[in-house]
Order: sequence, then structure tokens, then C-alpha cells
Amino acid sequence: MLRYEWWFAGIRPISDKKKKLLRETYGSGKEIYKKLYNIEEKHFYKIKGLTEKDIQIIRQAARNQDVNRQFEDAMDKGIRFIPYFMEEYPKRLRDYTGMPYALYFKGELPEEDRPAAAVVGARKCTPYGEKMAIAFAEALASAGVQIISGMANGIDGAAQRAAIQAGGSSFGVLGSGIDVCYPKENRGLYMDLPLHGGILSEQPVGTPPLREYFPARNRIISGLSDVVLVIEAGERSGSLITADMALEQGKDIYALPGPVTSSLSRGCHELIRQGAGILVSPEALVEEMGLEYAFSSGENIQNHRNHRKNAKKLERTEKLVYDSIGLFPKSLNTLLSETGLPAAELMRILVSLEMKGFMKELSKNYFVRA
Repeated sequence: MLRYEWWFAGIRPISDKKKKLLRETYGSGKEIYKKLYNIEEKHFYKIKGLTEKDIQIIRQAARNQDVNRQFEDAMDKGIRFIPYFMEEYPKRLRDYTGMPYALYFKGELPEEDRPAAAVVGARKCTPYGEKMAIAFAEALASAGVQIISGMANGIDGAAQRAAIQAGGSSFGVLGSGIDVCYPKENRGLYMDLPLHGGILSEQPVGTPPLREYFPARNRIISGLSDVVLVIEAGERSGSLITADMALEQGKDIYALPGPVTSSLSRGCHELIRQGAGILVSPEALVEEMGLEYAFSSGENIQNHRNHRKNAKKLERTEKLVYDSIGLFPKSLNTLLSETGLPAAELMRILVSLEMKGFMKELSKNYFVRA
């Protein structure tokens, strides 16, 4: 039952790694709860890496928490919960080690088959930085790109508001519990995001916005994104942590150049010196991402969503191939590797998908969603 998974996910300070080990050993949060509630501790001592202190913490949580009440209270507030082993857990996060055991969210999670870009930067940004954040977020959102950020003051909030105003989707990753709005000044954005995307957090409900939680949440921002845009950043900016994590995840990084005399441009200039892409203009970025024809209006975004619904009716192998094809061109060899299908069968399915209007061949043996 999901309520026991909720209970187990929220136990502190047991690490996600140990939680995954326990769940994979016993099969469910309910089994862990039952064994410790009934004082069957001997089972747990056999698990490598689990200390006596860990066992006592979990046991205390099993005996002292009202699992049903806490879970139902959260559901009544519109809070949803997705642990790592469920199919709905974001595929973008599954590829990386150290990702959250579970996510709490309101609204929706980012769509898997639409591109996503993180737009991050200084909280105390300059008018120039705010203007550029708005311009890039508007252009990307209008091109169907989901905007991911941290709902912070400055660049984050400006980009997310711009995405919503452009008719696009945006997702805020919090460094607090999903029911805690931080900063308070962004209460309006906090209320709007679930209506035009979502807000999410790995922190249990009620968790305050402690400083140590924010660097960790940056790995989720970069993990959910295909590219990361750093608009303004000082030499020790948290945005550079996001960029570093994105590099480890193999993501493309873009940075906005600024005046050499500006302290808020030094972090961006260092990223560019290290090889990050230069944000020349919103139009150039959209074109470089190959999205200029993918989405050009709110009507086309709606057409895309209808397309996704129709895709659920595809045959199993067709759905396998369709899920592998994205909005960025993929080669035939890549699709062969990702799907594991024989070449002849893959070619047959590609022809079928093209005839049904689900994909097209951009150039010889390079395919993209229609």
C-alpha cells in the first residue's frame, strides 16, 4: 500500500541508499513496517551497512507515527507521492545514481517526451539578467520546452513566470517540503505552478527550507532538464553547483555573457571559458536545439498533447520505438541500441509510425517525432 511507502520514505536521517536496500530486501514498505512494529529486529541486523541506530530510528517511526492520518492529510491537500520503483517516476532521473528515493509533488511531473531546460541564476540579479531570463524562458516555452527551476527570487522566479505567461509549462523544485512555500515572496508563483506544470520536492511534508537541502535539490533540477541555462552567477553561486551536476550527468550547459566588470557575470564567464555554450540570443538557442518548427503556438502545444494521448493506443513494439524517438534527431544505430529490436523489424515499425504521422525522417537514417 502506498501509505506505507510514504511512511518509509519520510524517515530521517536514514539515507536513500539504505532505504532502497531495505525495500529491495523485504519487497515493500508495509513489510518493513510490520516487522519492526512487531519487534522482529533480528532480520535487519543481517543487512550489510545497516546499523543498530538505523534500526531503532525506523522502529520508533513504526511505533510512534499515525501512518494513515499523515498520508490522508497530505492527499486531502492535493499532495501526490511517487517512489523510485513506480513506473511514473521520472525517467530522466532513473539514469543517475543518487537520485531521490521518492518525490512529493503538486500538479504534474514534467512530460517525458517534451524537451526541458533549466533556467537558473542569481537571486539578487541585475535588470539585465532578469530581462534575459524572461526573454530566453519565453522563447523556449513558446517552442514547447518545459522550464525547470528552483522557484527562488531573481532569475529562477522571473524565468518561471515568463514561461507561464508565454502559455508554456514550468516546474519548481523546492528545497523544503512541498507544503512549505519558500521564499514567501513567491507565494503567487507557488500557487500558479501546479496549474501550469508543477512543484516537486524530495523532502518530506513539513520540512523547513534549511540551507543544506538546496545544493541537493540542484541535482534534481539538472536531472530533469535536457539543457541548463545559467543566466547570471557569481564565482560561488549555487547555479554553478547546478552546472557542475549537469556536466556530471552529461547535459549541455549554456551561459549568458555579461559585462566583465560585473561580479554576477564572473561565474558565467568561467563556464564559457571551460567550454559552455554562449547564449547569443533566444532565437539562436531555439534554432540550435532544433525546435524552431516543433512548436510555434499554443495550438501546436495542444496538438502535441493530443498526439501523446493517441500514442497510448500504439502496439507494444510501436510504443517501444515511439518512446525512444524524441524531439531531437536520433540515428538508426542509436534506435537499434536503445530498443534492442532486429534491424528489419525496427525499419518496419519506423515506416508504420511515419505513415501514422507519429515521426518523420529528417535526413538519411535520422528520425524525430512529428
